[in-house]
Amino acid sequence: MKQTPIRSTTILGVRLGRKVALGGDGQVTMGEMQLKSRAVKVRAFGDGQVLGGFAGAVADALTLFEKFEVKLEEYNQNLQRAAVELAKDWRTDKYLRELDALLALMDTKHSYILSGSGDIIDPEDSVFAIGSGSGYAMAAGRALVRVGEKDPKQVVQTAMEITADICIYTNDQITILELG
Repeated sequence: MKQTPIRSTTILGVRLGRKVALGGDGQVTMGEMQLKSRAVKVRAFGDGQVLGGFAGAVADALTLFEKFEVKLEEYNQNLQRAAVELAKDWRTDKYLRELDALLALMDTKHSYILSGSGDIIDPEDSVFAIGSGSGYAMAAGRALVRVGEKDPKQVVQTAMEITADICIYTNDQITILELG
């Protein structure tokens, strides 16, 4: 029996100078049905100095968050090193390799998107996104930055609201975390 895929999530990160914000919507859907509207898909790590968000299977993402937290502690809150080491383990460990998720990680200096194939993507500009509504959120966020919005939290809030208006897998129950 084929399972109905669970779809959800838009995670948007914005870096403007030394200030960053990472936000996620709260919707979880299965097929055409909304299962939950207030899920929290972003959290702080490392004494609140690193932000993370996930898209994909929730249990898988939470497992990866646990592994990331261990790596972050092991490498003295160095996001870059912790991300590289997690990506290595994710790609090579037989159990972890089966996990279905994407992670968005950022601190005041770096932003990364991690995948199970070992990809560590360092976004080209100040706006990046993952998940079902990522294209919409990234386009809206980039437009807001280009017209002069200077507050990362406001960019995330407005871009996520725009995304919720047009993406059926994104809602307006937005959680935003910030640094800087």
